[in-house]
Amino acid sequence: MKLLSSVLLIILFIHPAFSDQTRDAKFHADIDAMFGLLVETRSDFHMHPELSNQEERTGEIISDRLRALGLEVRSGVAGHGVVGLLKGGKPGPVIAVRADMDALPIQENRDVPYRSKNPGVMHACGHDVHMTVALGVAELLTKHRDELPGTVKFIFQPAEESLPADYPGDWGAKRMIREGALENPKPAAIFGLHSSASSLIDGEPLETLKLEYTEGIASANSDRFVILIKGKMAHAASPEKGVDAIVVASEAVLQLQTIRSRRTSPREPFVLTIGMMNAGRRENIIAEQAELRGTVRTLNEKVQDDVIRMMHQILKGVADSYGATYELKYRKGYPSINNDLALIQQMLPTMKRIVGKKNIAATEPGMGGEDFSYYSREIPAFFFRLGVANKAKKITAGGHTPDFDADPESFKVGVEVMSAMIWDYLEK
Repeated sequence: MKLLSSVLLIILFIHPAFSDQTRDAKFHADIDAMFGLLVETRSDFHMHPELSNQEERTGEIISDRLRALGLEVRSGVAGHGVVGLLKGGKPGPVIAVRADMDALPIQENRDVPYRSKNPGVMHACGHDVHMTVALGVAELLTKHRDELPGTVKFIFQPAEESLPADYPGDWGAKRMIREGALENPKPAAIFGLHSSASSLIDGEPLETLKLEYTEGIASANSDRFVILIKGKMAHAASPEKGVDAIVVASEAVLQLQTIRSRRTSPREPFVLTIGMMNAGRRENIIAEQAELRGTVRTLNEKVQDDVIRMMHQILKGVADSYGATYELKYRKGYPSINNDLALIQQMLPTMKRIVGKKNIAATEPGMGGEDFSYYSREIPAFFFRLGVANKAKKITAGGHTPDFDADPESFKVGVEVMSAMIWDYLEK
């Protein structure tokens, strides 16, 4: 009997599945115990959203939380960004986790206790969830710090949303990198996640416990532009004496869509959207000027350059035909995320172990933009999508809408998956 017991102990000690299962069970119990804190953290962030480059309160809360956990903290990075360093009790590599901090200029619709208290500002993209998950991971790993085989760098990044076409400097992730977020020490790899209420596969709700990922190129090149149409003012009763900038701008909007419908291969993913149009001073005055603002999303950099060329061609033709002039300010924004194939293959067994093989799906790239892409151009990166929908709770609205919300149970999934990925990477 003694010999059998000894053999069993040896098998259990050397069998990695046992150690993984034991640690997973401990993590699961710890996360269940901190669930109330996760909900409270997310609710606080959600009630006090701050726009890009205005995340002062958010940054202070994150800095205070990380310092209370005993992490080395650097605040004020790229504006209000925070970098926290958790050094494990055992030697090992450095891994980074990124969470974005900013909110959107959207008025919230949902009447919930944690509704935004800042009129016209809302965490409608789930960045409150991203920060909550990252803080939960820091809390969990700190509890097991003595056994942690390496170092975890937590990067809380401001200004992920919508780099304006007319903004003069670096923004968000690019500025974080320029100010040293990936240095001293430099991570061997970086993980990130995005709250997702709908699947990229079929558009159905991506419910809690579901994960999606994309191999290689995982998002679009995300560009911004401003078009200024200049006409000539006149009385509305004498339109022939003026050049109506509204008419010219309207024609331009329609013609620009032919780049997608008639001048680009239907097999080539590409989106051109005009999201804003401002023109006119009064109902009885021919508008002398009109401003259009929009975005272009591409996966192919050659298509990206072709679109810019065709936009100039169309705008010149339309403006000339009416006797107007135009200006186009086009800014290439966030490049595509490039998920590292080797890192994905290394992490998939971990993800499947936590949520089950049936709950993970590979997808084609989406057309959304994400400045996590800048990190992926510096070090191996893996960015995946965390399901936050719950049809039973009527939480199904998509991101960037006034009804967006996240199932609180998804916070636990995010913490558990990310923590297991970090530990397995450092250990193996």
